[in-house]
Amino acid sequence: MPTQPRVVLIGAGIVGCALADELTERGWTNVTVLEQGPLFATGGSSSHAPGLVYQTVGCRTMTQLAKYTVEKYTALTLDDQWCFQQLGGLEVATTPERWADLKRRHGWATAWGVESHLRDPGECAELHPLLDPAKILGGFHIPSDGLAKPVRAGEAQARRAIDRGARFLAHHKVTGIERHGGRVRAVVTEHDTFAADIVVSCVGMWGPRIGRMVDLDIPLVPMAHQYVRTTPLPVLKGVNDELREMSKPLLRHQEAGLYFREHVDRIGIGAYEHRPMPISADDILDPGVAPTMPSELPFTPDDFDQSWKDSVDLLPCLADAGIDEGINGLFSFTPDGNPLLGEHPDLQGFWVAEAVWITHSAGVAKAMAEWLVDGQPGLDLHNCDLNRFEEVERGPEYVHLRSCQAFDEVYDVLHPLQPAEHPRPLRTSPFHERQVELGAVFLEASGWERPQWYEANADLPEVAEIPERGEWASRYWSPIAGAEALVARKRVAMFDMTPLKRLEVTGPEALTFLQAMTTNQLDRKVGAVVYTLMLNEDGGIRSDLTIARLAEDRFQVGANGPIDLDWLRRHLPRSGTVQLRDITAGTCCIGLWGPAARDLLQPLTREDFSHKALGYFKSKQAFIGDVPVTAMRLSYVGELGWELYTTADMGRRLWDTLWEAGQEHGVIAAGRGAFTSMRLEKGYRAWGSDMSTEHDPYEAGVGFAVRMNKGFFHGRNALRGRSEETATRRLTCLTIDDPYQVVMGSEPVRVDGVPAGYVTSAARGYTIGKNIAYAWLPASASVPGTPVEIEYFGERVPAVVAAEPLFDPDMSRIRS
Repeated sequence: MPTQPRVVLIGAGIVGCALADELTERGWTNVTVLEQGPLFATGGSSSHAPGLVYQTVGCRTMTQLAKYTVEKYTALTLDDQWCFQQLGGLEVATTPERWADLKRRHGWATAWGVESHLRDPGECAELHPLLDPAKILGGFHIPSDGLAKPVRAGEAQARRAIDRGARFLAHHKVTGIERHGGRVRAVVTEHDTFAADIVVSCVGMWGPRIGRMVDLDIPLVPMAHQYVRTTPLPVLKGVNDELREMSKPLLRHQEAGLYFREHVDRIGIGAYEHRPMPISADDILDPGVAPTMPSELPFTPDDFDQSWKDSVDLLPCLADAGIDEGINGLFSFTPDGNPLLGEHPDLQGFWVAEAVWITHSAGVAKAMAEWLVDGQPGLDLHNCDLNRFEEVERGPEYVHLRSCQAFDEVYDVLHPLQPAEHPRPLRTSPFHERQVELGAVFLEASGWERPQWYEANADLPEVAEIPERGEWASRYWSPIAGAEALVARKRVAMFDMTPLKRLEVTGPEALTFLQAMTTNQLDRKVGAVVYTLMLNEDGGIRSDLTIARLAEDRFQVGANGPIDLDWLRRHLPRSGTVQLRDITAGTCCIGLWGPAARDLLQPLTREDFSHKALGYFKSKQAFIGDVPVTAMRLSYVGELGWELYTTADMGRRLWDTLWEAGQEHGVIAAGRGAFTSMRLEKGYRAWGSDMSTEHDPYEAGVGFAVRMNKGFFHGRNALRGRSEETATRRLTCLTIDDPYQVVMGSEPVRVDGVPAGYVTSAARGYTIGKNIAYAWLPASASVPGTPVEIEYFGERVPAVVAAEPLFDPDMSRIRS
């Protein structure tokens, strides 16, 4: 590729314009933007979007993307006209549940560095005088939220890009993508062919069409969303002018699925409470063919009836008004509601930036530009990565159902453990039938049914020892989960570990490849198991892995998900000397852990499972009864035991063999609730929540997995000079004495009354008798004994920094 790559962006909506601006600002000026419609009101979602920007959600990444959008667009003008007004955002509650949720949202804002305030009904009415304060319990006010003019902001950024050398071409509908040798080569339109080293699809609701040109499924669904403008309101006469449009904060009534903004002397109302209205990308009309614009479908009044009643109830001034005009406006939804960002897994140079709302447009463009120019984004984007979905999650019916559910839930109060409802069950382990017989209560992740606890354990005497907890933390929880953790510490338990991603790396260069991709020393004897990390070039943690050397040229890799598989595939040597295979679906795993684990297992095999014969972080092949297994002496829960892997066809036999032999030892099946509690008692990190690409190993407390003296590995140079002593922030263990206050994650942590960090993972520590929270804090505040406060639903919960691990610090149990 030449020093100055030839970049073609498809789509001149706000994302394409913002990305052209960000790329050219970084010196990539050979940029061509192709638009099938006119510039800059292209007919896509940007053209009709009402422009409301609310920054605060429970995801730090999405909030950071929105914060940058606000900062950038506030500073933009076009021909002396504003592109963004910081009028503030006001979300109101009409029920106790929503009021509690607004307190939680205020905590998110505090955690992510967004100024916000909780307002009583009178203060809400002062901010937005059209409100009926008698109808609300309070509000959540974000002063920096505001109104964007999407078309204007898009053109302003496009002009800056053009001034630096970019070109924008209207009425150039893409008809094909040329590729050769696994790389993108050119973009073909109705009028011309444009050579390209990098192509980025920014076409939003048309994304699946472009994706098909390169054999890529784009998992999004265009969805209609209703928006109306009222007739003129006397109460607004003379209040606003055509230049400013509005003067009051943006208003959201999420309980009724509504949002409001002023249009001079009218009110614009957006509604999510209606039925999902999906449409195929193939059925969207092209610009020039659609009667108005492609993203605007005819308004369906019946779907708006309840929304109108709820609007009048909240804003009584609407009683004498009516609906002047309305649309069913199209925009994109994905199965999890997040954008689709990243490079095609099989076509180098073809990227996507799809399903991006106005709220995150500039932030996404900045992150994408960093990714393209610097090789990695500054933010952790794993929950936006195009390649985050499992294969079963990319099926057309799955994408359709989950995207419709994402629309249904867009304003719902969602619990962090709340599973999707359809389609289920989708992926089940070979143990599923036995788990159902034991009354497993299943949650879901990556399509897998995952037992959270087992009703068969309801009669365990340990259930009576588990303290009550707050209402929010009691959802998707049972004291049975606590009893399972206690029994696993006392006797032995079987955990289903099947959903964890398993990869097989083989070939004569397998060791060399994995050595270069990870931080720890893998050049060890066959049978060794190693905990290691994958890093970005800046030293940020891409993932943590467990790698077992099963033969001289064969390794089993325990990974975190499809993104790990994608990353490793991209770095495979072209010589073909290394093969990489996802073996998850064809295998299964039982974690057998607890003090009696060896007593249960040893009589079932002729192999020696003593500590001397099979030490900690060692593996061996064995038969457990009739079942061939790979046994790995690992324990994510901090107890004696093994991860026992076998093929899927032998899975139920393995379960039955262990279960029958375990009866005399008091074996139980235990779920993820117990598992999470036990791992936090041991201080084991979870990638994606406790640590990410934004953290280095020493900050995250996993510097022990780095061997700087082993030779080259990705990210090694960035770690030179770094250590735990140089870290300015640390992942820190906190304990809470009040058993009722079990926090859930993403809460702000205050030091000396000032917000200083945020919670990552949390659970009740059933063995230690305290609640546990891990949090990112300044290094100066991570000293054991330091008192802190966790803001939880508006309350400040006392906590203290604790030395870790909290359980079995000398590792005597796990090495017994």
